[in-house]
Amino acid sequence: MNYTDGYTKTCGLIGNPVKHTMSPLIHNSLASLTGINMVYVPFEVKEKELKNAVNGAIALDIQGMNVTIPYKTDVIPFLEDVDPLAKAIGAVNTLVRTKNGGFKGYNTDMTGLFHAMQDEGIELKDKTVVILGAGGVARPTAFLCANKGAKKVYLLNRTYEKAVDVAREVNEALESFDIGEKVVPMKLEDYTKILDTNEHFIAIQCTSVGLFPDVNSAVIEDKEFYKNVSSAMDLVYRPLETKFLKLARRAGAKTFSGLKMLLYQGIDAYELWNQDEGVKISKEQADEIYRSLMLDVAGATNIILEGFMGSGKSTVSELLADRLRMELIDTDAVIEETEGRSINEIFETDGENSFRDMETELLDAICSDHWREFVISLGGGMPVREENRALLRKIGKVVFLKASPETIFERVKNDNNRPLLKDPDPQAKIIKMLADRISFYEDVADIVVDTDNKTPEEITAEIIEKLGL
Repeated sequence: MNYTDGYTKTCGLIGNPVKHTMSPLIHNSLASLTGINMVYVPFEVKEKELKNAVNGAIALDIQGMNVTIPYKTDVIPFLEDVDPLAKAIGAVNTLVRTKNGGFKGYNTDMTGLFHAMQDEGIELKDKTVVILGAGGVARPTAFLCANKGAKKVYLLNRTYEKAVDVAREVNEALESFDIGEKVVPMKLEDYTKILDTNEHFIAIQCTSVGLFPDVNSAVIEDKEFYKNVSSAMDLVYRPLETKFLKLARRAGAKTFSGLKMLLYQGIDAYELWNQDEGVKISKEQADEIYRSLMLDVAGATNIILEGFMGSGKSTVSELLADRLRMELIDTDAVIEETEGRSINEIFETDGENSFRDMETELLDAICSDHWREFVISLGGGMPVREENRALLRKIGKVVFLKASPETIFERVKNDNNRPLLKDPDPQAKIIKMLADRISFYEDVADIVVDTDNKTPEEITAEIIEKLGL
């Protein structure tokens, strides 16, 4: 948690709506990583209150602001200055305080997109780019591609007149940078004309098609289109892999989501706000924030492994935490450390119900304290309680490691530290206990992974794939 005092620099976001923004995660994490005494807060600005919001930010000595829809153009008249790049496309998304006390506007959406492409090894120079859509984000995208050396930028849209207008605006803006006309408007259904050239191209999806919950749609579903795509980017990042990206990947294209653009536009803004301190974000720091964003989008702020004893939770949780660079906790180990005695001793002295109460208290603490980015390995009986399952749903994504009774018996038959297996016929007890518990495991599980005849490494890889990480 950031420490705040009278010297804390305040930055924020203005737009409407902003309640579900991930920008605070980006900027507050960056402040923590770089040791800057700064906090970032979203401000929802109602219609007709934009001027008051900008003046209020100046009066409150807010040092930097991001601007999101619907104010990226409307905010310009209230700024002291505008960066030439942002002025050329008529939109800003980042405000930086000037020495005179006002704000200067920048567009880090464009620079963020370019940095994301660089990070993925995508070169624009002398390449053909196909942009799907002609909405607000398509204009800076088309300008960026042309400005960075693309030889041709096709702008495809269902409403052809909108594509014509945006292409004209971008081509006029390019003139001020001594760049000739490169943006070509086209009806969406005419995409086959591009395919007739047999030329490979970069495809950038700039519409809302494919955005959750419309996850089974793509603007173009013709598989022939994707055979000519060398690289594909979707500015939608919920889900991380849209149908557009799936089609492109299956056709052999390199793919990445708009989440990386979101990350880098935030990084570019953060560096502008802290340029006097010479702040530069490293690739390692960027990757750490990106992992946090991916987990957030996937709904997996924590990854929780459940399953019967012997299902592989301990080994797989270690591998998973290592692969994703997350912290690991084992709930049984935490309880043993807290109590200063083993699970066996707790069972023998206090009984099973007392131990189950300790499990519930631990889950409640994890939930109340908003733990993030942990791989949590659960005790085998923890999901049996209904209140525990309710807490687990709040904490993160639950992965059920499923195993047959035969597999479980083979894995635990020589383990003397299993108090519930102290029985004349342990295999029969496993069958009964598993039958009693499996409905609870399945009830709370977001993902089910069958562990029979799989190595821990294979199980780990399957979890990561199913989480979309």
